[in-house]
Amino acid sequence: MVANKWLMLGCASLALVSTPAGAQAPAAADEVARTDGPITQAADIVVIAGIGYRDRTDTPEPVLKYGTDYFQRFEPLTAGDALKRVPSVTFLSDVIESDAPRLRGLPPGYTQILINGERVPGSAADRSFFLDRIPAELISSVEIVRSSSARRTGDAVAGTLNINLRDGYELNGGYIRAGALHYDDKEIEPSLGLVWGGQVGPGRLLLGANLQGRHNPKQKKSLRYGDSPENNPDYAADDFDNREDQSDTRDGKDYSFNGTYQIDAGDTNFKLNGFYVKTDRTETERSFEYDDPSAITGPVPTGNLLSDNANVAKIDQENYSIDGKLSQKWSLGETSVRVSFAKFDENRDETEYEVDFDRATPRLTADLTQSAIVDKEVSVKLEHAVPLGEAIKFIIGGFTQNKDRETTIGTIRNRFNVASVRNNWDQFNQNPTTLNTGFAPVEPIAGGLNTIEEDRRDVFALFEGKSAVLNWEVGLRYESTDLTITDETAAAALRVQSNDYAKLLPSASVKIDVGGGNRIIASAARTNRRPEFNYLSPATLEEEVGDSDLLGNPQLDPETAWGFDVGYEHRLGSRGIFGVNFFYRDVKDLIELTNTGVEGSAGEGTFVYQPMNVGNGKVWGVEFDLSSDLAFIGLPNTGIFGNLSLLDSEISDFAGKRRFNDQSKYVYNFGFIQDFPQAGAAFGATYRKQGSAYGRVIAEEVTTTYGADLEIFVEKRIGKTFTIRAVGSNLLNGAKRETFNKFDNLADQIDRDFDEYELESEKAGPVFQIMARYAF
Repeated sequence: MVANKWLMLGCASLALVSTPAGAQAPAAADEVARTDGPITQAADIVVIAGIGYRDRTDTPEPVLKYGTDYFQRFEPLTAGDALKRVPSVTFLSDVIESDAPRLRGLPPGYTQILINGERVPGSAADRSFFLDRIPAELISSVEIVRSSSARRTGDAVAGTLNINLRDGYELNGGYIRAGALHYDDKEIEPSLGLVWGGQVGPGRLLLGANLQGRHNPKQKKSLRYGDSPENNPDYAADDFDNREDQSDTRDGKDYSFNGTYQIDAGDTNFKLNGFYVKTDRTETERSFEYDDPSAITGPVPTGNLLSDNANVAKIDQENYSIDGKLSQKWSLGETSVRVSFAKFDENRDETEYEVDFDRATPRLTADLTQSAIVDKEVSVKLEHAVPLGEAIKFIIGGFTQNKDRETTIGTIRNRFNVASVRNNWDQFNQNPTTLNTGFAPVEPIAGGLNTIEEDRRDVFALFEGKSAVLNWEVGLRYESTDLTITDETAAAALRVQSNDYAKLLPSASVKIDVGGGNRIIASAARTNRRPEFNYLSPATLEEEVGDSDLLGNPQLDPETAWGFDVGYEHRLGSRGIFGVNFFYRDVKDLIELTNTGVEGSAGEGTFVYQPMNVGNGKVWGVEFDLSSDLAFIGLPNTGIFGNLSLLDSEISDFAGKRRFNDQSKYVYNFGFIQDFPQAGAAFGATYRKQGSAYGRVIAEEVTTTYGADLEIFVEKRIGKTFTIRAVGSNLLNGAKRETFNKFDNLADQIDRDFDEYELESEKAGPVFQIMARYAF
């Protein structure tokens, strides 16, 4: 009954709406030939004419593939921005940022991120990778792999996002990209790019470079109360505690480079890929806390200012990978070997200065936190395919990966009285940073000096077959992992610990052509999610869970899930498509915090909590997508595009049933593109909305809602080599609102005895950009 309701709602919605896309121009007569199709001319990337669609893949797995022409007309800055326009991808980022994707609304650690088919490390403790570090200009295509295959690692409970970067066989010639972005606070940031591909020696070379100015000015406001409306309907009048006004500006530059060299020599093929991204970023926050809902006067007691806070974080990140693949056809089939190295290196210096006026003598608290994360992965994949007749192939292979992650986090605090500022402090012309006298060397925090070594050894085998109406795959993967954790901040007896586990992961997929441009797609797979790094350290973090402590657990096993996808696709005209997909995930061994019964460091009423594999959960939903022109009503140059995802889940925790934390109830986007071939022009718009999300952990609950997002572009093509676009994004002044229920401990949370109830809002203004491309 629920599925029928969702199906009717989705079909009704998609009858009216759409999502943006571009189109690839017809192949030029002088295109260079390649083994699997023509090479795109640079002019065909720069000058897009007509209406394009998502690609209809022929692999057995349920894969949605979007070429760069699908996104380019709206000029996304990053891979994360591009993914805002595809089904089932949500974000819990700040407004106008798209960093950690949440496929099907699940936390980022449930989504596998690949670049050119290979995993990449990141800084996040949940093993996720921030896609706002990959410039959109480097992308050839984006793939949403809804189910898993024995060919890939099984870390894909929600699915896989694969970012394919351009290679030498996808481009002939070069182009330059130049433009600027104008932000709501009058800041202007540059955007520059260069891409070239051509024949070099026996193979083809592609080189790309990009400089992207990044800027995100936001304004935040928080209202805090001692109780919530669920306990006290008059809370706003009776229980007001304080108000915080905050400006938050994130400013920086991204420098990126990618290159490939590929030789296709008949039975022997070689490919070398590399990419490098460097980020220099400064995040500046300034907060004023007042004891009045609206006043902005000076320090208490004569004014309303309770505290003045300045927070500056300087972030330096480098992320790069290089991999080479060699394949050889011979009498017993085709053998390939791929060797990869990837590294993520982050250094962050964060200072926080706060002058507290709400005490007898004003006091300055100054904190310095320095953190460094280095994550390196070396992997080797060996695969051999043997044909079993004309229609069936047997593939067997192995995978090994050695991962080393080093974390160093230290902090130091200065605290001293600053009585002299009481009567002469002007928070709008003075800054707390000027009151500090410098810092001593930092000291490691609990859990902040550790090394994790993770060695994986996998084997896999699968059969795949293809006929006129059937395309199928069935396989089995065995993954084994040896883990060693060393934490210098833990108790001596716990300092070095190890763990090992193994999982058997079957998978199967099929596509059935039922005629008339219709096909049915079905898949089943077992996947897993490895524990978060911050849960593995054997150190004890005091007052990390409200007033209670957190003790890590190196013996955690991965969560596992059985997943099922069933979909239907219908061809519309020559390239249009309508699709619907139902999915279900049954998740076992969920990692939840459990009470050890040991009293916490804060004394009576507090405890030591430890993560354990104790929970189960279910995730399900339905996904619709549509792309088509309107030729059937005489408008062949008008394209409409849209997708809608309805998402749900269930999990039981310490307080009862809830969804998976922060899963949005829905996400949709729709839009159109109108092309004017004779005038060499086009314009279009896209609209996106993401549903509310709720998250609950011990001592805190949060509900998050987002405003809608509207983007519009206008394009003019000049000849066959030049295009200029004007794009407006965040035109509805994107807003994010969060409601926090905060408690001292679990007992208070169960009894609804609030420590604090907070309403926080965040808003950013529109962004305008002018971007030009020229092919040569």
